[in-house]
Amino acid sequence: MPLAYWCVLVAAVLPLVIVVFAKANGDGDNHHPRDSVERLPPAARRAYAAHLNAYENFPFFAAAVIIAKTQGAPLGALNALAAVYILLRIAHAALYIADSATPRSLAFGLAWLVNIAIFVLPLFGTA
Repeated sequence: MPLAYWCVLVAAVLPLVIVVFAKANGDGDNHHPRDSVERLPPAARRAYAAHLNAYENFPFFAAAVIIAKTQGAPLGALNALAAVYILLRIAHAALYIADSATPRSLAFGLAWLVNIAIFVLPLFGTA
């Protein structure tokens, strides 16, 4: 199984890892978990926002990887781009939590461009 597919699994699990940080020291109500977000400390609220953003970005990444692989993208390039995407998304979450807005936006934009590169990779050669 290609590394890129493992990266899809990491991207699927990443939002759950981020939300653990967000809710680790909160006094939330598990019956209504979203109602307590406003009461979280600022860094935890930002972690929750990063968690949601990771979910929002997951479908495009998963689809891009599957499309690239099934359309014959060069496997080495696909694996490398998928790994870069994961690193950028981890950086995005860390920068979001740290309240580093401009670098966070840069990480988001670069990850988005990497995702597009994955999607169009089959145009530039076949495996």
